[in-house]
Parts: sequence; C-alpha cells; structure tokens
Amino acid sequence: MTTYDLSRSSRPLDWIKAARKVFDTFPEKVKDRATAALTVAAEGGKADIAKPLKGLGPGVFQIAIRYRTDAWRVVYVTELAGRLWVVHAFRKKSKMGIRTPKPEIDLIAARLARLKREVLS
Repeated sequence: MTTYDLSRSSRPLDWIKAARKVFDTFPEKVKDRATAALTVAAEGGKADIAKPLKGLGPGVFQIAIRYRTDAWRVVYVTELAGRLWVVHAFRKKSKMGIRTPKPEIDLIAARLARLKREVLS
C-alpha cells in the first residue's frame, strides 16, 4: 500500500499497490482527470465523473473516464478509517455496455475485504 498526501486534501489518499501500478500506465490525460476527481473526494466532495458502485457497501465509488475509444475506471472507498483508499484501477474492455464486468467486481470485493481486515484490525 502506498500513501500520497494531496496538497489541499482533508484526508490522506492511500493506494493498494496493485491499483497504483495499473493507474501509472494510464494515459496522462486520464490520470489528470482521475487525480482531480480523487482530490475532490479527499476534500469531502464527489466529482461529477464519480458514481456509487452498487453492491459493495456504502462509500465505494467508481470514477469513469472515456478517452478516445477506451473507458478507464478508478475505484475508491471513502469510509475506511478516515482515509480515502484507491482499491482498483482498470481499462474497461467489456463489450456488454456500461456495466462493470463481474471479474472486476469480484477483484474489487476481494481487495475491499482484505483492506478492511488489515486496516480495521
């Protein structure tokens, strides 16, 4: 896990290492938009491009960014030990519409469960 302190944030921003590694491969424009949305979240707000991710509990949000012909996603949780955690980042490849693919949901759920055990124990 990696911790980053945003300049104006009221809460620290932490990353699951695997999520940060994938995020770092995103195009610069996508990273800039996602970082801006994460900054809004860290300051207690919700960016227009962030939506609740249903079925994973309260405080779990997905940032959705379209860039060129691709869709990029960053998933974060706001309600965990007073910190904002980025738990997953991925390039959406599904041809099934706007739904987040089940393998991605399963991975997010597993990471959230592990993170809760580590942070809250």
